[in-house]
Amino acid sequence: MRKFTTIILLWSVFSVFSTQIAAQNTEVELLRSINSQGGLRQYSKFISNTTTAVTISTPVVMGIIALIDKDDDLLKSSLYVGVSIGVDGALTYSMKEIVRRPRPGATYPDKITAYEPETSLSFPSGHTSLAFTTATALSLKYPKWYVIAPSYFWACSVGYSRMNLGMHYPSDVLAGAILGAGSAYITYKINNWFWKKNNNKKLIGLQPYL
Repeated sequence: MRKFTTIILLWSVFSVFSTQIAAQNTEVELLRSINSQGGLRQYSKFISNTTTAVTISTPVVMGIIALIDKDDDLLKSSLYVGVSIGVDGALTYSMKEIVRRPRPGATYPDKITAYEPETSLSFPSGHTSLAFTTATALSLKYPKWYVIAPSYFWACSVGYSRMNLGMHYPSDVLAGAILGAGSAYITYKINNWFWKKNNNKKLIGLQPYL
């Protein structure tokens, strides 16, 4: 746990310092290559637009089903996924304000074409971090291949779409993926510790059911 947390923090610090400098030519050229792949543009727009809806609806749907079925474990899982998303959102917003990296289309308008309007900052990729938080949280709670494979395929597609649409540098996407997965993992450990400490008590409102 401590080693994983240390790795996340060190990576974050490294990313902050590295992105204070103008993006390296190699990264810009890589982004330019991905950005120019017009054949996947509609797919990228679709996948990118699913991020918020999928992220928000996942814990909500889990919670509704849990309440209908009176499933205490599922309700706790829905709360865990929701908290993970909240933690990631707070960390992502904080990192954006600390680094304050402009969007690639604003810095390199002659090389990168932005296919979506965006006024927020670039580092890290919020869409990617949300997607990886959701995918990692679901995979940790339900470690089955039919959960892990589609979850991470979707998350990776979101990350790719943000570059294809010219909205983020590769390092933005990589940092978002690490931040999202790290948020879910750390929250997972804290969540397990909390319920173990409280003897896995039933949630309020579910105790009376048979």
